[in-house]
Amino acid sequence: QVQLVESGGGLVQAGGSRRLSCAASGRTFRTYTMGWFRQAPGKEREFVAAINWSGGGTYYAEPVKGRFTISRDNAKNTVYLQMNSLKPEDTAVYYCAAGSRWGSFPLTNADFGSWGQGTQVTVSS
Repeated sequence: QVQLVESGGGLVQAGGSRRLSCAASGRTFRTYTMGWFRQAPGKEREFVAAINWSGGGTYYAEPVKGRFTISRDNAKNTVYLQMNSLKPEDTAVYYCAAGSRWGSFPLTNADFGSWGQGTQVTVSS
């Protein structure tokens, strides 16, 4: 398994931007599908975005499509989530995850075996 540590969360005003980072340990990072999920208070964890091992393929949940961008730097063992045009409903704990599946969508929690501890993003109105 791979160990994951998220960073970059915080408080941001509606309409603003934020970039989350997820640093991974281990030499096998470049072989994983990487994903971002989020969990708002009182709600289940939901899929946000995913990127394949090379970075050549991405997939987004409808609520964030056109506003969020996932990317990765395999040389730095890091995956990013650039969040623009943030809305109060984007407030959640954001989790980074590593998995092995790609090509059949949607992707769910069950497709990812390693998780970070999460980072809080709060969007004020």
